[in-house]
Amino acid sequence: MERIVWQGLLYDFYGELLTKHQRQVYEDVVFNDLSLSEIALEQGITRQGVHDLVKRCDRILEGYEGKLHLVEKFQRTKELAGRIEEMLDRYETGRDRGLLKEAKRAARQIAEL
Repeated sequence: MERIVWQGLLYDFYGELLTKHQRQVYEDVVFNDLSLSEIALEQGITRQGVHDLVKRCDRILEGYEGKLHLVEKFQRTKELAGRIEEMLDRYETGRDRGLLKEAKRAARQIAEL
């Protein structure tokens, strides 16, 4: 997965657990695509300070994912839901009852996440 997408997912799930200052700097770097110099000037810190803060935020967000696995569960749920939708579409055209059983198994897997 592309790094920026991964950072976005981690931030979506865990960003509120960062401090307001961390969120502002992280958003400016990752989402607003501001340079370290621009952020440093705006925040009154050094470029190195901005860089270190972003790296620290990355570690914090990765740590939350390592403990809670919410992004992993979300992605797995999306994958299984897509499979269920595909099986139901195939069932509608062919009425293969085996597809319903597969869809039920996939739904149970979602429930177990």
